[in-house]
Amino acid sequence: MLNYIFRRLLLLPLVVLGVTFLLFFLTQRLSPEMRASLYVKDPRQMGALEEVIREYGLRDNVFKQYGRWLKNVAHGDLGYSPSANMPVAKAIKEYLPATIQLAFVTIIFVVFFGVWFGCGSAIHKDEWKDIVARLISVGGFSLPIFVLGLILLMVFYGQLGWFAPGGYSVQTDVIIHSPMFKTYTGFLLADALLNGNFRVFWDVLSHLVLPAVTLCIGSFALMVRVMRSSMLEELNKDYVRTARAKGLTKWQIVYKHAGKNAIIPVITLASIQFIRLLGGTVIVETIFDYPGIGRFGVIAAQQLDIAGILGFSLMVAVLFVLGNLLSDILYTAVDPRIRLD
Repeated sequence: MLNYIFRRLLLLPLVVLGVTFLLFFLTQRLSPEMRASLYVKDPRQMGALEEVIREYGLRDNVFKQYGRWLKNVAHGDLGYSPSANMPVAKAIKEYLPATIQLAFVTIIFVVFFGVWFGCGSAIHKDEWKDIVARLISVGGFSLPIFVLGLILLMVFYGQLGWFAPGGYSVQTDVIIHSPMFKTYTGFLLADALLNGNFRVFWDVLSHLVLPAVTLCIGSFALMVRVMRSSMLEELNKDYVRTARAKGLTKWQIVYKHAGKNAIIPVITLASIQFIRLLGGTVIVETIFDYPGIGRFGVIAAQQLDIAGILGFSLMVAVLFVLGNLLSDILYTAVDPRIRLD
């Protein structure tokens, strides 16, 4: 297995190079003057664009500019983000923990309820439980995520006033930036518990509810469909019929035998969804004004923040490769017959 992991990790630089070079090449379609204007903060400096172009080598060929960017990345310098008004590396460090919190809360509910409903739907095929589960999955999968998000925001914030958008309230903002509140992990939920401040914990958690529910419904629907199809396929195989003939109970057949094989596609789906969430749930974070990495990527794109776009893309590419590697490793834990060597 170690050889397999090593080989997959060797692919990581190739994927990163491919993704970042493609985006870098696309940004070169902008003229040097347009790219130089991104470095100008004062309109009175617009007359000095040529000096900016020479300073940053914006007229050099794309390979030379890309090589210069890679050299800076190797030294931990991802550039400066005008949209975030800070270095890109610092912006990722600041915005990513909020997205990780949202991703963890979402994926826990998606996997637990998705597997549960999917298994129940397959076991009770064509019964009322199966019909209800299929209706929920089809409805959730068909409803556009931005429509669902806006409906939840309108009802639970606009009309009921229960859950507010954003990452936390103004009162919590004052507390977490005070000397009394210590930062241990960078994750507000964990830091609030470590500080013994349950007011901050519940406030941050309440702001996670609407974006998490919005993400859950779409992802949950897909999880139910995959788990149901996989379980039905396993239940119709010969080894299951043999187990029934030997007198094994339904629990033993489903959870000790068929379940382990049926959950393999779910592992792939769950890992991809989790990495997608970590990469930034762009639409949801924008709708709920959630201060995550996806919103940072949107703002960087809107303001033609090239350094921010490249830094965001670099992070997503790395996460996807590592996520796929993790799902392959989990296969062996679920099914010992799989060998990665």
